[in-house]
Order: sequence, then structure tokens, then C-alpha cells
Amino acid sequence: MTEDTLPAEYLSPLAALVDEVLAHVGYEMEAATDAIDDAVPGYGGLFDPATTTTELRRALDDLLASGLTKPPASTPTSDSFILYVDGSSRGNPGPAGAGAVIMDDSETELVRLGRPVGSRTGNNTAEYVALQLGLVGLLDRYDPQHLEVRIDSMTVIRDIWGGGDPPELGGETYRTAIEEALAVVPNHRYTHLADSDPNPADALATVGADIAAFGPG
Repeated sequence: MTEDTLPAEYLSPLAALVDEVLAHVGYEMEAATDAIDDAVPGYGGLFDPATTTTELRRALDDLLASGLTKPPASTPTSDSFILYVDGSSRGNPGPAGAGAVIMDDSETELVRLGRPVGSRTGNNTAEYVALQLGLVGLLDRYDPQHLEVRIDSMTVIRDIWGGGDPPELGGETYRTAIEEALAVVPNHRYTHLADSDPNPADALATVGADIAAFGPG
């Protein structure tokens, strides 16, 4: 996965450029935003209103030319993992993002991933992308033998673990990639999160949606 951008829905050129930077750091949102903020001149940053489109585009181009790589992965306690995933869409459809948090079986956070999904994308698609993002990120860094996916989307749960039909155009593509990733993990199961259950991937999905809302650039 490293330096390979995962498939996305339509993004503006500026949002797509941010997604490319994210791909180069393995979709680790904090690493990407810190690097972008450091590259923007003055006191601006990725989400600072004072940052002009020209400044942001120049910073992104400079970062891509600098040879970004993903941070080293933290060491897990075993080959058992927990994966939190979440998708977010403002307007449903609207600017959408995906987030995923990889933990070891002691529930210690190892990796926090996020990305924009599309500028006018539904919530179901964002949830599929979040699961794909988390699984690809997990397999790129570790060799999981046991996995618990914690997810609040019953739509995705029914489709992936229940054998239902994807309810939204484009879901078939993501389902195939997800099933291929899960086939690599010998033992996997899901836990459905209620709306009241904490989900650390939610904030990452929200940031991804913020990026997806960027104008043409």
C-alpha cells in the first residue's frame, strides 16, 4: 500500500493532492497534517483560513517531491488486533471522509488512519472505504492472525459478514477489495458499535470529510 493511493470517489484537484500526500505517509493523518503545516509558510496550515490555495498547493507539491515515507509502525503485543472504522458524510451525499484506528489486543493504539473519500459521496460508501482503509493499513504493517472489527454500519456488516447485496452504486468494488483483505486474516469477526459507543475512528473520518470539502484549488 505504501505510496499507492487507494481508490477514491470524485475529489477536487486540491483534495486529491492532499490524499496523495496521505498515501505517501501510509494514510497516517497526524503525520500528513503535521508535515503539511510545517511546509506552509508563515503561520498558516492545512485548515488555517489564512493559508491561500496557492500556498497550500505549493506546500503539497514540495512535500511530494521530498520523498515522504510512512512513519515506523508501533510494535503490537501479539498477532491479535482490534480495528475501529468509521465513515462520515456531510449531507449524505456530501463531503465524505473515512477513518480507522488499529489497536493491539491490549487496546493500545498503534496506527491512526484517515483520508477524504469524495466531495459528494454517501455515508454508506464512506463506511466501505473506512473498512478498506483499515484493513489495507493493517496488512501493510502487520501479520494479523486474529482480528476484531468494531464498526457501527449495519449496512456494511450485513454485506460483508451476512452476504447481502451492496445497497449503493460502487459498493461492489469496495466489497471485493474488503473480502480479499479479510481472506488473508485466518480469524476475523465484527462487533457492532451502538451510536452511544465510543469510536476513535470518528474524528479521523471527520477530518477526512473536511479535506473532501476543499474547493477546486
